[in-house]
Amino acid sequence: MSARRLIAGLGLAAAATGCWHARVPVRPAANLDDDANNPRFFPPPIALAVPEDAIVRLVGPVTTCSGTLIDEDLVLTAHHCVVDVGPDGAFTSRTLSPREMRVELGGDYLPWGDVSIKDIVTPPCGERGGRGDVAIVILSHRLVGITPYTVRLDRAPRVGETLDPAGFGRCSLSGDAIRRAVREGGPVASLQPGTIYMTASICPGDSGGPVFGRGGHEVVGVVSLSAMDADEHTRNASIMARVDVFRPMFAQARQIADGVSHSELPPLTCGN
Repeated sequence: MSARRLIAGLGLAAAATGCWHARVPVRPAANLDDDANNPRFFPPPIALAVPEDAIVRLVGPVTTCSGTLIDEDLVLTAHHCVVDVGPDGAFTSRTLSPREMRVELGGDYLPWGDVSIKDIVTPPCGERGGRGDVAIVILSHRLVGITPYTVRLDRAPRVGETLDPAGFGRCSLSGDAIRRAVREGGPVASLQPGTIYMTASICPGDSGGPVFGRGGHEVVGVVSLSAMDADEHTRNASIMARVDVFRPMFAQARQIADGVSHSELPPLTCGN
């Protein structure tokens, strides 16, 4: 069997470090005054986060993925990152319980914090990659001190536009451990109603990570599928899921995070 195959950019959780360390907590917005005398927190203007910390790591019961903080309590990722995996290794349609996942903060070898998840919003498609391979994870509380990235929902990507992905993936020949990395992308080759076709360097674990315009932090898609090999520097054919065709999902995630029940909202669709 060829070593290069079209698979979702998803890494095994067992590849991550198994040790835990003292974490620097991120404060909920409502409890800033309560923590004023806590020595674990530094007074302004010292910052605990850098702009790139908006790119986060999602850890599930079997797999790990990447994601992007797009609001103080919303993380954009891939649909196949939040569903269960069957005994044959195939993605199922069952969305994981929020209790089965967590979000890790920080881009170096060890996270400096983690956050629990309150809810997950997905379209009714895309759990195996491609169109609809987008999801929004609602955090248990708002994060203060990390600037969310902007999602481009008002216009589509352009053919020829140069995009770069980022994530916490690691290829088997990588000499480095798991940490956040901006991958080498390239121009958009073609567009489909829900997907972006391009060449990019992708490693297992990059799934769900942001795809943004070169030189900026405006997210136009998420990493979905790639013909990966063992070398993180190899640019191969890749499929990214577009975000601009799923504007209702973003609106619903905001409403649910603010307390609206799923039952009060219309069902999401995958469009035409």
